[in-house]
Amino acid sequence: MSTTAERVVVVMGVSGSGKTTVGAALAAHYGWTFVDADDFHGAVNQQKMAAGVPLDDDDRSPWLDRLRTLLDDALARGDGIVLACSALKRAYRERLGLPRPGVALLHLHGTREVLEERLRARSNHYMPPSLLASQLEALEPPDDAVILAIDASLDDVVARAIAALAPLGRQP
Repeated sequence: MSTTAERVVVVMGVSGSGKTTVGAALAAHYGWTFVDADDFHGAVNQQKMAAGVPLDDDDRSPWLDRLRTLLDDALARGDGIVLACSALKRAYRERLGLPRPGVALLHLHGTREVLEERLRARSNHYMPPSLLASQLEALEPPDDAVILAIDASLDDVVARAIAALAPLGRQP
């Protein structure tokens, strides 16, 4: 927890955990900008994932650098943003500069069964359900995050996220 009010929330988790949905709802609640890290992947990464090929650290490197710049710029300007980003490994979070003052990390966590069901139900996404196993294998749960189960309705998960983030000094 920082001594200053956080102006950035990073919503992390594996594919299907609800990062985009919960992140967009949090951004709307706070009146902040929502950013989806998936939009920062290059075409080659998107094609690999669509083909069912997991990304490796080299694939993610320029993506993480672009996201680090986004976070640095938002913090320098004092902008409020919510970033939905898998941030699965500790090394990825470190590359993003996490943890750091001004940034809260929210980890959305669910069972494999819930995640698989969500992935099968969604359409128009380049991340196929077949890559869930590689994401769960890569996941290094953070020690410095608000951990939130996704076993409830969207409204309930968002309400629990808002309540959990309030003690961190969130400034809507």
